[in-house]
Amino acid sequence: MKKLFLFTVVLFIGSTLLPAQQGKVSDNLSMPSKILKSERKFAVYLPPDYETSQRSYPVLYLLHGAGDDQTGWVQFGEVLRITDKAISEGTATPMIIIMPDANTGQRGYFNSISGEWNYEDFFFKEFIPYIEQKYRVKTEKRYRAIAGLSMGGGATFMYALHHPELFSSACPLSAYIGPLTLQEATSRMKKENITITDTTVIANYYKRHNALDLISQIPEDQKKAVRWYIDCGDDDFLFEGNSLVHIAMRKKEIPHEFRIRDGGHSWVYWREALPTVLAFVSQAFHQF
Repeated sequence: MKKLFLFTVVLFIGSTLLPAQQGKVSDNLSMPSKILKSERKFAVYLPPDYETSQRSYPVLYLLHGAGDDQTGWVQFGEVLRITDKAISEGTATPMIIIMPDANTGQRGYFNSISGEWNYEDFFFKEFIPYIEQKYRVKTEKRYRAIAGLSMGGGATFMYALHHPELFSSACPLSAYIGPLTLQEATSRMKKENITITDTTVIANYYKRHNALDLISQIPEDQKKAVRWYIDCGDDDFLFEGNSLVHIAMRKKEIPHEFRIRDGGHSWVYWREALPTVLAFVSQAFHQF
């Protein structure tokens, strides 16, 4: 009896000392793209029980900023540690996180104005279908979310505004929302040596890639199509655009969460934002 008791105590103590289950990150994966005529890299976070279960999971597309690639959120954003912790503490539901590379070939998440580099077409026509075929991903809108920082925050705005039928939640962080005026857009194109001079083409491209313009066009029955969480630091150089988006959404009566926290345009800020993002998207993923 004493031996059985001792064994039980040892087993209990041993189990309490076992490390929490860990997810898995791979950051050098790739897929072929006919649209971009190249191999496209991406990173993936798989939740702790992915390998041992047979169930499907919700998915978060997590976008990097300018100058980073698919490894940004892995290396500097510490996505593995932060997501594992959120799942173990119950503040986030187990999910798959997909981090694409938008820094190779041509930087950015949008189709080019010339039509020669159509990254947005790649993302929706090739990348999402590839991910949904390769991984056990729930494919309904409710279980698909998008988030990103800086340049990736701008893409979060654009992708969710262009395709509100595909995303339940969108979380732009310190987002570049695009040129604030048509004049600014034209000047930017000149600096980037874009030779297109047709003012109608430039105006149409500007309108499609400006969050303020897109928000103004949201129809009444689509105001609640996407759950929005917008976050920007009080010392961030992109504060103006994010504040204008908040004002535009308030005037349009579009429900959203808007946060201004202490901080600037830095990984310290975005690492602190990620747990809240995971909790926010999980609210749509959960059953109530």
